[in-house]
Amino acid sequence: MAGKVEARRDALRKTLIDLAEVKVTEGGLTAVKARELAREAGCALGAIYNVFGDLHDIVIAVNGRTFVRLGQAVEASLEDRLQDSPTDRMIAMSEAYLDFAEANRNAWRALFEVQTVAGVEAPDWYHEQMKRLFGLIEAPVRDCFPKMPEDDVVLMARALFSSVHGIIALGLDNQVSEVSRADMTRMIALVIGNVTGNR
Repeated sequence: MAGKVEARRDALRKTLIDLAEVKVTEGGLTAVKARELAREAGCALGAIYNVFGDLHDIVIAVNGRTFVRLGQAVEASLEDRLQDSPTDRMIAMSEAYLDFAEANRNAWRALFEVQTVAGVEAPDWYHEQMKRLFGLIEAPVRDCFPKMPEDDVVLMARALFSSVHGIIALGLDNQVSEVSRADMTRMIALVIGNVTGNR
């Protein structure tokens, strides 16, 4: 009996994440509403809170899926590029990141717009996905700067990510700036190339 209850909970959990993922993709974080999810899932409103603590937990689960897809896209950009220079690999990853952000704007924005809940830590797997993404950047940073202390490699990878992310975030937000795709790509190459000395 307990097995059936757990299976139903797991099925409802997956359904709610699937529905929330569609809503985030189509309308961003503000489109995720408990009553609508319950209606579309065919469950009582209270049933959502038997599976998730709150809507924040559902959004975190959706973001987990987005992180996986983003990581796969960035990793795929490195196929057949292992012999390329570290700078070229970082530029390739950055362009893959831009492609993903353009194709999945709302889901991508949700990764950074989700509010942290006071006193509630993000799940371990969430941190692991972030570490995995930064790890992809750390490898070419190490190749560029073999004598750099490991703590600085980690910080440099985050600094480069922040630079690329900022260029893309501002470039995709047409209300703030009008930056073409070609200009974004060039800006990314300039930043990375100047930091690495085009190594």
